[in-house]
Amino acid sequence: MKKLLLALLLLPHPALAQDKMTVALDWFVNPDHGPIIIAQETGLFAERGLEVEIIAPADPADPPKMAAAGKADLAISYQPQLHLQVAEGLPLRRVGTLVATPLNCLLVRKDGPIAEIADLEGRKVGFSVAGVEEALLSAMLEPAGLGMADIELVNVNWSLSPSLMSGQVDAVIGAFRNFELNQMEIEGVEGRCFYPEEEGVPPYDELIYVANPAHMDAGQVERFLAATEEAVQYIVNHPQDSWEIFAATSRELDDELNARAWADTLPRFALRPAALDPGRYVRFEEFLHGAGLIDAVRPVSGLAIMPGADG
Repeated sequence: MKKLLLALLLLPHPALAQDKMTVALDWFVNPDHGPIIIAQETGLFAERGLEVEIIAPADPADPPKMAAAGKADLAISYQPQLHLQVAEGLPLRRVGTLVATPLNCLLVRKDGPIAEIADLEGRKVGFSVAGVEEALLSAMLEPAGLGMADIELVNVNWSLSPSLMSGQVDAVIGAFRNFELNQMEIEGVEGRCFYPEEEGVPPYDELIYVANPAHMDAGQVERFLAATEEAVQYIVNHPQDSWEIFAATSRELDDELNARAWADTLPRFALRPAALDPGRYVRFEEFLHGAGLIDAVRPVSGLAIMPGADG
């Protein structure tokens, strides 16, 4: 009997079943998603019993809707957009942070006619997303004594740096300082950013994880965030090694633009992705209400939660 028991113990056992999670990205894979990719590639998700499916959307507007409908466990979105989506009735909450500083900026050509924001008077400004970007721009214009009537808005349909470099517009709002600045420099055209958080806009989390609390498995989300926290620590401690792991996942990622963006994004990753700063959400909610983009100021609990914080 003892021999039989020993033999059974020595038999190879199948790996423990992993809990499956679906994470919808905000866009195609890029350095902004570094902690997720590193956690996947280094086995940090697997160590926590997670099998994570990473989905790049065909339409960047889809991921929050997928999470709201329970078709994705988590989605990557933007704090400014979350405020608007909740106001519109989407059952979403922020459950974690990926990039903890703004990336958005008002981008101009360094050799162009815009030396300060006041120089935008009578000029064309390109944008891609109506609503939040217009509110950011309006807040940035105000200290310079300008309003939205003093500029001409042009929808450049995601073609931000090309429209600026070609002279179609004099500035663009919505450019990411870790990408478009580098893209322009590689093309031989130097750019300059005016940063919203330095021009009257409350600081905010650029990229966040959102979920529908009614469909959310809090334990899985906690494990996911713990894995990405460890991944961020690895990225900070081993920037070159982590870049090489990231770049090796796709030939399209292994180029100069992504290498530069990786270095510029690294210090902006949330070191404590599960941590929540309630005041940051209060201030931005009040900012959007003041801009007339939301009908009421909602409590933080209606916007953001910390899974597992109640035990």
